[in-house]
Order: sequence, then C-alpha cells, then structure tokens
Amino acid sequence: MTARPAVLAVDVGGTAIKAAVIDQAGTVLDQVQRPTSPANGPASVVESVRAAASELARAGVVAGGVVVPGAVDVATGIARYSANLGWRDVPLRDLLAADLGIPVTIEHDARAAGLAEATLGAAHGITDCLVVVIGTGIAGVIRSAGVALRGATDLAGEIGHIPVYPQGEPCACGQRGCLETYASAAAIARRYRALSGDAGGALDAREIAAQVATDADARQIWAEATDALGVALATYTLLLDPVSIVLGGGLAEAGDRLLVPVRAALTERLAWREPPSVSVSVLGSRAGQLGAAILAWQAVGFAGFSSWSAPRSN
Repeated sequence: MTARPAVLAVDVGGTAIKAAVIDQAGTVLDQVQRPTSPANGPASVVESVRAAASELARAGVVAGGVVVPGAVDVATGIARYSANLGWRDVPLRDLLAADLGIPVTIEHDARAAGLAEATLGAAHGITDCLVVVIGTGIAGVIRSAGVALRGATDLAGEIGHIPVYPQGEPCACGQRGCLETYASAAAIARRYRALSGDAGGALDAREIAAQVATDADARQIWAEATDALGVALATYTLLLDPVSIVLGGGLAEAGDRLLVPVRAALTERLAWREPPSVSVSVLGSRAGQLGAAILAWQAVGFAGFSSWSAPRSN
C-alpha cells in the first residue's frame, strides 16, 4: 500500500517543541511533543528539534515546515536570533533537510500563525488585521491589504519588544520595559512568583488568570499584563489601522478573562477613534503548527486548504 502523502510540521516554542505529520485533509497522522529546555543551552535545543523531527520521519512525508521565534532569514533558512532560545545564526532548514531527505521551509512562528488564521481562522477574509501570539514570548503578524508585512529586515511584527514602559523591567533581549516582559505567559508567572513569594513556581499564567477573582496578587499581575497589552495594541492601531486584532497562543485560552480587560485598555487609549475588534484565535495554540503545515504543503504545490478546520487525529 502506498503511504498517504503528508508533511511534517514543527513548531518550536519557548516551552515545548510540537511536531506532527499532517496529510492533505488536515488530519494528524502522528505527533510528538518534547520540552524545549533552553536552560540546557542553544545547541541542546537544536538537537531536540532534530530529534523530534527525525522521530516522525516516515514514508509518504514529502516536505517539512518548521516555525521558530525570533529573527528568521527565510531565504537562507537560518534562525538568526531568538532571545528565548539563545539561538544565533542556526542553519535549521539545512540541518533538518539533511536529516530527513526532504525539502524544508522555515518561518517565524507568529507569521506562520498569522497565515493559519488568515487561511482557516479568525482572520479569514479580513484584509487588514493584526494577529498577536502570546506564549513564552509575544510576537505578531501584520496583514495589510491581504499581504503579510515582512519589513526591510524581515522583522516586522516584533510587538513583544515594543517598550510599553521605557524605564521598566529589563528584558531578555537587552532592552527595558518590553511588552513581553509584562504580558507573556512566562513573564506573568515570573512576576506573580516575585510578588506573592511563591518560590515553588507552582502556578502557570493560565492558572494565575483563573484565580484573579480570589487572589489579590494574581489580580495585580494580570491587570498590569493586560494594561501593557492594551498600550501596545493602541500603538499598532494608530500606526496600521487594522479592522481586527486576533489574540492567539496559549494565553488566549483565558478567553474573556483576557479579552475584557484588553479591550478596555485599548479603548481607553483611543479617545478619538473607534477601536478595532479584538477576538481570540479559533485555532488556539495549534495555529503555529498549522501554519508550518500550510507552508510545507505550499512548497510542493498543494493549495487545497478549504476543507481544513484544525488538525484532526486519525
């Protein structure tokens, strides 16, 4: 029996590496998840990505797509820089292509998530929108007149490093007061630990959000995070005039606990104009991996995504 054609989609996040084999119908045929463990060093992360991809290598896989945080040189396939992974100039595309014996496409994780949202999700049919992916870090993709903006150096969309509080806390990137330092999932957990004295670090950002009504420390940290996000979104709105903003990534699973204060913080800072709509992703934390799959399929000439919704297990 001929193996069902499929692609390998790998989403490298600050916390986890999620890899899946996805066929032309959007069905997940196989998948694996590994911890990223950046504390073990950048080379260790690279090896974990290669190991996860190699574990899923199988007959019928015709191409691969890998999406990563930070600065990505799509033309050369090099992951130029990622503060959260410690990467500098990693030739990831060529490493994986050599390992797997198939063509591999590399892209920024947020831009891939934006592609998935525009193809299948909350941004479908919207020509001017901003998709913000909130996970271990924060990044965005700007779609203007139906086109994803890349910028002169391929760095458009780095909303996580907008200095919302210029004299604020130091960021891993070397700047101070970055949005990511206040509103990413990692920052929320870190700042809650510091304020509450929760040295054990038992709560993650979603758990902190869930106890806002009963925990004063959680309420303060969550309010500071959503207010910082509102500041950054107001800046984007005034510069780029999107009709819609889509919040994705793991933190978007907080739903109205995130949406209500962010909408309020954004509206407060747009005194003379109506704010764009703000919604959460319908693809959730799988948007980056979906985008990786779409890119891999596009690389081999397939474009029949109209029947896809989200990855389904066989």
